[in-house]
Amino acid sequence: MAKGVLGLSFWHRQLGLPNSWALGSHVTAGELEDEMSRPRDWHAIVKGLAVCAAYVVAAKLCLRLASIHPSVSPVWPPTGIAVATLVALGLRFWPSIFAGAFLVNITTAGSVLTSFGIATGNTLEAVLGSFLVIRFACGPNAFEKSWDILRFALYTGLSTAGAATFGVASLALGGFAPWNQYGLLWRTWWLGDAAGAFIFAPFLLLWTSKPKLNWSGRQFIEAGVLFFSTLLTAGIIFGPIFHAQIKNDPWTFLLMPFLVWAAFRFGPREASAVICLLCIVEVVGTEHGYGPFVRASTNDSLLLLQSFIGVKALMILIFAAEISERRRQEEQARVLAVRDPLTGLANYRLLIDRLGSEIKRYGRDGHPFSILLLDLDGLKKINDAHGHVVGSLALCRMAEVLHLSCRAIDTPARYGGDEFALVLPGTSAEAARRVARRIAQRLSEDVEVPHLSASIGIAEYPREGLTIEHLLSAADRALYEEKHRRPDRSRVTQSS
Repeated sequence: MAKGVLGLSFWHRQLGLPNSWALGSHVTAGELEDEMSRPRDWHAIVKGLAVCAAYVVAAKLCLRLASIHPSVSPVWPPTGIAVATLVALGLRFWPSIFAGAFLVNITTAGSVLTSFGIATGNTLEAVLGSFLVIRFACGPNAFEKSWDILRFALYTGLSTAGAATFGVASLALGGFAPWNQYGLLWRTWWLGDAAGAFIFAPFLLLWTSKPKLNWSGRQFIEAGVLFFSTLLTAGIIFGPIFHAQIKNDPWTFLLMPFLVWAAFRFGPREASAVICLLCIVEVVGTEHGYGPFVRASTNDSLLLLQSFIGVKALMILIFAAEISERRRQEEQARVLAVRDPLTGLANYRLLIDRLGSEIKRYGRDGHPFSILLLDLDGLKKINDAHGHVVGSLALCRMAEVLHLSCRAIDTPARYGGDEFALVLPGTSAEAARRVARRIAQRLSEDVEVPHLSASIGIAEYPREGLTIEHLLSAADRALYEEKHRRPDRSRVTQSS
């Protein structure tokens, strides 16, 4: 009885239902309606049914390619569907995989016991592979770094070996497959499942995690040309149109530039889509006797093709990840070249560049501009009393106040140490003083501890200086004159 209660509790947890239902407690009609109407539960059930349906449809289509046994296909995308589902949605969706695998096998060949054994192997394959990917390969983000991609390949390859062992053993023990064909059936099962994981799981994970296309118009045109040219070239190599001329010559190298194009110009997501497109075209062509992978046996042809596509997919995904990582590093380097890493404000280099741009703008339209220099009062005392972490947070708080007090066209910057600057285009000294007062007011209203205050100096171009050095010197003199005059509060002054 206890075992039955635990089993019911387990299945109720998988479906998201209350444990009280599993324990046989009294549930009123109102409670039943409230619990069953929870959107979260219904969403999970709908997702589970959708995954089960997708698994069954994909499996039934792939079993049409089975030639050595009705239940063993050299092409098996359902493994990719299962792994992607459990990695993206969570391991609690394993019953959907089990139900789909059981329905496929019970309606194909074998008995209830053999179908149960095969479904168990397929489910354990997905659960084990997904758990290892989530635990050791960054889960849905496994395709952002090369080592995580290699770990993904290793873990899914090992888990699919377990599914092949379970499946072929179930068929052989049930008398539905001869033991002398165990090696052939196992190899076909394993390669089909492994290639399905390598090819289709990355595609599903990458496109479901980032479904939105942030492409420009030119990128849409380029993507269209890429996919059309890829499909055309694959159709020529693996199709009947020019088969008499090229026959089964090894022209597959002509497809590599398109994969490199997708990886280099777009990224892992688009590269995975091109890989799946090529896989579909190549499988259909090879199954019909076209292309360089055709052998005397259809099963051997498809196994050779799947091995080729699986290795190619792994290499292209690694290449795409390296390109994307390099771009991220370059972008980070560009940001760090002009941004302060602590506060995110413009650094000294960008400040000087903006001042130079404003001086040139004045030469064109004659509109003056102003600069504010701000010095955070007592930063050393804050560091001594509260520690350098609190001191760094004080600098960030000051940067946030500057962001809140300026316009989009203004340039807040960290001038150096505890000093900040604010470039105000098209702003007179009088308007700059109002901005300075607003900054001082925000600092005084800040309730965080320690309380902050700042000394502020103002200089207007061209009245206080005709060069960047003279303008900064004028604002700096005004700042320190006021700091020495009134050291106990926030201050605002203009250079005289």
